[in-house]
Amino acid sequence: MTADSTHDPVVGDALAERMLADLPRLKAEITARLMAEQPVYRRLPAEQLEHDVNRVTEQSLRGIAQSLRTGEPLAAPWRTFQRTSAARRAEEGVPIEAVVDAYYLGAQVCVDFLSTELPPDQVGLAYRALLTGLRVTVAEVTAGYLEERQAQIGESGAARHTMLAALLTGTDILTAARHTGTALPPAYLVLALAIGTHRDESRADVDTAVAARRKLRRIRAELDRLIGRPVLARLTAEEGLALLPRTDPDADFGSWLTGAMADLSRAAQVPLTAGAALCAPEQVPQAARLAAEVRETAVVFRRPPGAYLLEDLLIEHQLTRPGAARDRLAALLAPIAAHPDLLPTLRLYLQSNLNRRTVAAEQHVHPNTVDYRLRRITTLTGLNPSDHADGLRLTAALAALDITARAGR
Repeated sequence: MTADSTHDPVVGDALAERMLADLPRLKAEITARLMAEQPVYRRLPAEQLEHDVNRVTEQSLRGIAQSLRTGEPLAAPWRTFQRTSAARRAEEGVPIEAVVDAYYLGAQVCVDFLSTELPPDQVGLAYRALLTGLRVTVAEVTAGYLEERQAQIGESGAARHTMLAALLTGTDILTAARHTGTALPPAYLVLALAIGTHRDESRADVDTAVAARRKLRRIRAELDRLIGRPVLARLTAEEGLALLPRTDPDADFGSWLTGAMADLSRAAQVPLTAGAALCAPEQVPQAARLAAEVRETAVVFRRPPGAYLLEDLLIEHQLTRPGAARDRLAALLAPIAAHPDLLPTLRLYLQSNLNRRTVAAEQHVHPNTVDYRLRRITTLTGLNPSDHADGLRLTAALAALDITARAGR
């Protein structure tokens, strides 16, 4: 596209300076109008409004100002920025009509501003620049949005889905790799993730589905960054499974995994707990089951966020395996199940290394109340929490009760 033949550089510079001088006010007004007139924007997480939406608004206004100066349509960097931003909105599930309407609403705010600020002979020039910019913007935004949506269901996404399914079922792995163009690594590090809840997912004034999708997008992006290419992964808001290729299965990956989990948690902005297992490609089904069991064990025993191998939780893992022993362990606590104060007191007492004062402080009761509850637990179960052997049995019983409850959800 060529420059507008009616463009006056002096007037254009003046218009651009006037817009940039009022940039904070224009940006605030556009955001306020979006919140007032588009319900989807009212329910976006605050993080998204404060960073992404405001950033897009500011960059678009600066692009318009540049067009006013030059008389040319939006330059390539602004068009690329808008296309990328639209792709992110598509990934987060924001409707395309809401994305496009935001740009029209922003243009309307600019028109209202310029109408009151400019002499009549300059209004036409400003309107023409705005319309030209809007035409280019809508084209870029629509293209970026649709490209992302097509990518989500397109060939590359289907190939990854096919390869992941083949690895998890253990059937026709080599055929699937050949058809999808996947180079199988010597080994996979299988991560079974327990994904924490982002604060925006608990807010009544935020669209929790959008907040959850943003969290998952951050996790996927960080996984891809850590490996340097798209990772085979299946994620929900609460948990996920990722296969991380390892070119040297004999190398010690402990410190790398610790750092990777810290990076993932930082990117997701939520705590992450993972069970991990290293395996050859044909062993992924068994490794995925083991990693999920290790994850459940870490969660049940309330281990801190991070990654755990079976070797880290050998005793705990064995205590939570299905069978008659687990059922009988859980049954040891049946006599106190009807007493709402006793189970929490027992759990905290065992976790605090038998410190009754810590329990009293946590539960906001007198230490004598803790002593009374512990005596009641002993009377009802026949097991003394302060006794070493009985304490071990009660710890195992709590784990069995927790894992049984999780399995029944």
